[in-house]
Amino acid sequence: MDNFSNERNERRVVNNAAGLNAFLTKMYGWMSLAVLVSAATAFLTVTTVSRDVLNGGGMWIAIIAWFILPFVVSFQALKRPSLAFAALMGYAVLSGFVFSTLAYRYTGASIAAAFVSASAIFITMTVFGLVTRKNLDKIGRQAIAALIALVIAMIINIFLRSSLITFVFSIIAVVIFTALTAYDTQKMKQMYNQAGSTGQVSVSGLAVFGALQLYLDFVNLFLQLLQIFGMGDER
Repeated sequence: MDNFSNERNERRVVNNAAGLNAFLTKMYGWMSLAVLVSAATAFLTVTTVSRDVLNGGGMWIAIIAWFILPFVVSFQALKRPSLAFAALMGYAVLSGFVFSTLAYRYTGASIAAAFVSASAIFITMTVFGLVTRKNLDKIGRQAIAALIALVIAMIINIFLRSSLITFVFSIIAVVIFTALTAYDTQKMKQMYNQAGSTGQVSVSGLAVFGALQLYLDFVNLFLQLLQIFGMGDER
């Protein structure tokens, strides 16, 4: 009887591990796809669209939509995974269009350095989030609170236009999104173990939701690092 119970428990552990690996593969695959779509869109936009068009009113509409669309993806992810995935890819395209203006403000060397650095930080912290046994909930809450305060301060600095303050805020933002990367990774792993593996929520929907969270972490790491590396060449 004990042997049968042990065998059943071992089988459950193996099945859960396999399911978790499949979930993480799907989540990181979609997140990586979103990054590639954004990069391809930015490249095509720079090479085919004039700078005047990018500086026009359409860009402001795109930026407003860029802030709103993540909420749409988040709300639909667990309800309608297919629609949420389409919205995620649409958001990736929109992000690429918005980011295309960076090519006119920063040098290729700064962009490359920011991307490589963001990738290294993201990979390190997402691995940490997966393997650590330390509960990162407290760190995550503190990072979110700090991010809200930082956004308010950044809005104020729009009127002050202080390059020194912008530089300091970028460093703080990198620290915040570094912490959020580890926190969001652990959170998605926990959400799968608590709800995804038991069938309470759609695994595909959960993967889309996680892909969006990690995509936002990576993108914001890249943008803040770009401001740091490109302080001297912004134009």
